[in-house]
Amino acid sequence: GGEATGRPEAKEMARAFAERRVGGEPVARTRGRREFWSLDLHLSPETLVPRPDTETLVEAALAALPDRNAPLTILDLGTGTGAILAALLVECPNATGTAVDRSEGAALTARANLALNGLAARAHVVVGDWGTALAGGFDLVVSNPPYITSSAMLELPDEVRLHDPHLALEAGADGLLAYRAIAADLPRLVRPGGIAVLELGAGQEQAVSERVAAAGLEVAGPARRDLAGIPRALVAIRR
Repeated sequence: GGEATGRPEAKEMARAFAERRVGGEPVARTRGRREFWSLDLHLSPETLVPRPDTETLVEAALAALPDRNAPLTILDLGTGTGAILAALLVECPNATGTAVDRSEGAALTARANLALNGLAARAHVVVGDWGTALAGGFDLVVSNPPYITSSAMLELPDEVRLHDPHLALEAGADGLLAYRAIAADLPRLVRPGGIAVLELGAGQEQAVSERVAAAGLEVAGPARRDLAGIPRALVAIRR
């Protein structure tokens, strides 16, 4: 490869890459792609970089499903890159999915990622405010909503605070803004006997469990913990 490194444009690209890293930009964002659940996903400025913690949500959803080969309907609220829905559709071969995001840029990225992984025929992507535009009655509703408090946003490391979209992170003074909206709508969105799985921020298990229970769903035991031991994925069933 001596010849390639001598090309001015190759040197320029390497220098630009190095400058972006020095500026605190995460490698995945600099590359514009990330692997999640062994799937290749493109990123955009409107999407979070999918984190390994979120694979815990996928694991919890799969463990809660009685039959992953059933013709399930899945809803992913605040889909971002489409990572969660893509992983679930790969693991549930007869399922169909709907992904929702408030951001048109994120929705376009999710649509592209579902197509990239051969899942476009089993999924459609909607721009909307949580589940308000949808009829409901899903077998499985999943969400990794924003859950960082306004004050904690200021404490985030630069590579998150300066490079991840705030719309996908910040959730008001108590970090529960999104959970309140989602929990209130779960009885309509989840069919009787259906399941909801929500990703949690650190220390939010009790508060989110209480809101889900108040909406009439049954919390199915303690949240599944991520690799760091933090309760990360809350499972609830609509009886």
